[in-house]
Amino acid sequence: MDNRPSRHRLVRLRSSRCEPPGQRRLTGQEIGGAHVRIGLLTEGGYPYVSGDAGLWCDRLVRGLDQHEFDIYALSRGRRQEDDGWVALPPQVGRVRTAPLWTAEDDGVAYGRRTRRRFTECYGELVGAVCDGTAAASEEASTDLADRFGSALYGLAELAREEGGLVGALRSDAAVRTLERACRAPGALCTAREARVSDLLTVTAHLERALRPLSLDWYGDDGLGAADLCHAAAGGSAALPGLLARHFADVPLLVTEYGVPLRSHYLALGPDTAAPAVRALLAAFHGRLAAEVYRRAEVLTPGNAHARRWQERCGADRARIRTVHPGMDATRFAEVGEAPDRADPGTLVWVGRVEPAKDLISLLHAFAEVRKEEPEARLRIVGAPSGPEGAAYLGHCRALAAQLFPDEAEGVHAVGDNPVSFEEIGGPEAPTLPEAYAAGAVVVLSSVVEGFPVGLIEAMFCGRATVSTDVGAVVEVIGGTGLVVPPRNPRALAEACVALLRDHERRARLGAAARARALELFTVEQNIAAFDGIYLQIVSHCPVRRVVLDEAGAPLPFATPAESHVPGRWTGPTARFLPRTVPGWATGSPVRATRLAAAEGA
Repeated sequence: MDNRPSRHRLVRLRSSRCEPPGQRRLTGQEIGGAHVRIGLLTEGGYPYVSGDAGLWCDRLVRGLDQHEFDIYALSRGRRQEDDGWVALPPQVGRVRTAPLWTAEDDGVAYGRRTRRRFTECYGELVGAVCDGTAAASEEASTDLADRFGSALYGLAELAREEGGLVGALRSDAAVRTLERACRAPGALCTAREARVSDLLTVTAHLERALRPLSLDWYGDDGLGAADLCHAAAGGSAALPGLLARHFADVPLLVTEYGVPLRSHYLALGPDTAAPAVRALLAAFHGRLAAEVYRRAEVLTPGNAHARRWQERCGADRARIRTVHPGMDATRFAEVGEAPDRADPGTLVWVGRVEPAKDLISLLHAFAEVRKEEPEARLRIVGAPSGPEGAAYLGHCRALAAQLFPDEAEGVHAVGDNPVSFEEIGGPEAPTLPEAYAAGAVVVLSSVVEGFPVGLIEAMFCGRATVSTDVGAVVEVIGGTGLVVPPRNPRALAEACVALLRDHERRARLGAAARARALELFTVEQNIAAFDGIYLQIVSHCPVRRVVLDEAGAPLPFATPAESHVPGRWTGPTARFLPRTVPGWATGSPVRATRLAAAEGA
């Protein structure tokens, strides 16, 4: 790992794969297949060992070895950088990193005219953030979006010309500009009450969020040379993609398996920030998300829940394509394909032990199950998540001891509790697949859930499931399991009893669940979906570089197929076709579809 204390770091992993754009020739492996150069944008994740979405990104990059990836990573902390990177495959051409957690003042001294230009652009940006008229009408909302976008790109152009904005975004002028926006007519009511400490907090947060504006990633030696940018998350991770689109017309693909905007809302709770801070930062992240959704070529949410958030923020439905996360099914194949030999009276819960999993309701539900099925047992398999999880696990153990006193078959036998608490790796559950295999029914009792990974693992194992209706559970299960309302122990108990008493129904649901999981939620389907999306985007947005293979022929997509249409066409569609080879086919950066229509008009 490169530990030089520079603000921008360029790490050339293989010099042979880091030649200037337009000069690199294809290898033998790349000839005969569509080759796309992808700028993969991450925040706090890949290629770092610790971070979000690291495993998914690694599987994507390794699975698409016919393409070339350049990684542009924003780190969240020194510890993450000190932990280093995962081993990178040969298709990674280079990695450039920049910290979001710290930055030295760029030392840029602005002249009077530049200071005035910064104040105008920043004032327009924070003015759009503070404006409270967006809900008045659709026209007002569109106007605010245009103002925000124009100001954002104005700041980016200023940063490119002057060498950075870090000092300016931290300056007293930035604080005063924000204060004027908060006091302006039509500003958010909560923003008008902002105190000096609130203004300082918001200014510091905006500087961190806008730090990608000051990076040198957007020229022909960086993202400007990519065929497309793929942001592994929204928010700050997608901001470099917006700038590459603005400066170099590089199309942007945004994948969201979580909802960054929702995470910001939850993080800015009443216990962590003043009302004015919460209102201003929520407005800023909302405006940024809307701009990302508006400019992205394609959006790929991981589930319907994330898709609804995107649509609510103004994303065009026609550009949204749901791509479920891919998971490794091979580790569960032996259990899924083997006959079910589990104890027919055993329920299994698997996951991280924390309050959101609502094991308290599960224990109360199991008390009702025991009334109907006295021989039933419950195995809770999982480790606590942090100190809060450890305290919650202790509370659950105490409740289980209270609800189910140790039972013994006779006066000379040792008592046994029908509820057991175990961890993966122990004698009772050595591996994760064996934990799922131990139960006739797998239970999910959460009150908060995003994409239910544990539910999919149970489906891979061919187990019938009972789940609460939270997050993407209904979307994932799709009728192959029973779903009940959250925080309803009686409904949970009734569903568990129904499956414990009906072996044939359990077998049918388990087989259907496994078939559904193998069709929708494997790594292979995820990789194939993104490969198709990459090619679709590039086919509509031809690249401007002339790249030759070993035989001297143009690289696929370097010259659009439409440029080879011979002569003039006749018929009802002739007016949409170019009369000669169009300008966009010879390297113009203007997009093909727009000019093709214009030439044929």
